[in-house]
Amino acid sequence: MKQFILISLIYCCHSLCFAQKNADTPLYQSAFDKISSMLEDNLEYSFKDAIFYTENAFLEGQLDSVNFESKIQGLVFIINKYSLANQNNFNYDYEDKAVQLKRASIFKVMTDTIPIQYGNEITIENHPYGYDFKDAMGKEDWTKMFVSKLLDEHNGNCHSLPYLYKVLAEEIGISAHLSIAPSHMYIKHSSKQTGMYNTELTSATFPIDAWLMSSGYIHLDAIRSGIYMDTLDNKESLALCLLDLAKGFERKYGMVNDSFILKCINQSLKYYPNSINALLFKSELLLRKYRGKTTLNPIFIFEEYEKLIIKIHQLGYRKMPEKMYQNWLLDLNENKEKYRNKKLVNKFKTE
Repeated sequence: MKQFILISLIYCCHSLCFAQKNADTPLYQSAFDKISSMLEDNLEYSFKDAIFYTENAFLEGQLDSVNFESKIQGLVFIINKYSLANQNNFNYDYEDKAVQLKRASIFKVMTDTIPIQYGNEITIENHPYGYDFKDAMGKEDWTKMFVSKLLDEHNGNCHSLPYLYKVLAEEIGISAHLSIAPSHMYIKHSSKQTGMYNTELTSATFPIDAWLMSSGYIHLDAIRSGIYMDTLDNKESLALCLLDLAKGFERKYGMVNDSFILKCINQSLKYYPNSINALLFKSELLLRKYRGKTTLNPIFIFEEYEKLIIKIHQLGYRKMPEKMYQNWLLDLNENKEKYRNKKLVNKFKTE
């Protein structure tokens, strides 16, 4: 009898803990529904809103939407002012000049200190958004990955910096394409003058593809399959937000609701089938389910895991050690001249 009571108490405590941990999961479900609706074209596309929904869910509804929006619109104002002020100084004579000027203006505003005169008396000074070297991958603090944190603190990582760039581009009416590399994300554009070119926000430069390849972890199969160095369209970018939602949920609640995590991953893969990060996360989830014996059919789970691992390898994925990643970024920072796209230097005569 005593043993039964003890087991009952343990079960009740576990249930209460589970309920408490899942108290605000409706925010996660709401974020999932809204982003999914954008992917299904039932709701107007907004990468900015998708980011807000994802980050607000992790922050338990405490992310100030007015503050978030006002900081973005403040940057939009500065970008437009800077673009207007430099339209006669822009050293570019091709038909896509207006678009390239706006892209150069976003880059300038994000990577440099700019005084902006507003009216006759007020000067707004914009400060650059740099790389946060402390817990850069968000292992200790998941909010290190957030655009809201980047806006507040002016430092971020290879996740939040390109995200913000894409948001700002879309807010001023132009496109921006995210691109994936091992443990990394950057912006990839094209222009009439140079063709495809890379924009790297972590080190404020325009590296050539040779830098990306220099890591040694981008197999030719990975380029052919499109898991690395390809341009993501808007739906693939939204799919990344669903993956962020799944990762944030896991960081906050652990594995108490792996069905929700798996639902986010599968929905992400539906619109971005070769998302290497989603495939890797799903393989980790399946392996944990198998090892934890949390399924009635462990053999089926393991077979699915094996198929996924084979697919990941065939796509050209090779694991890049974290130390190697940091050295790779450092190499670009210390050898900018070696890797810089010379055709993109001095876009502004005033620089």
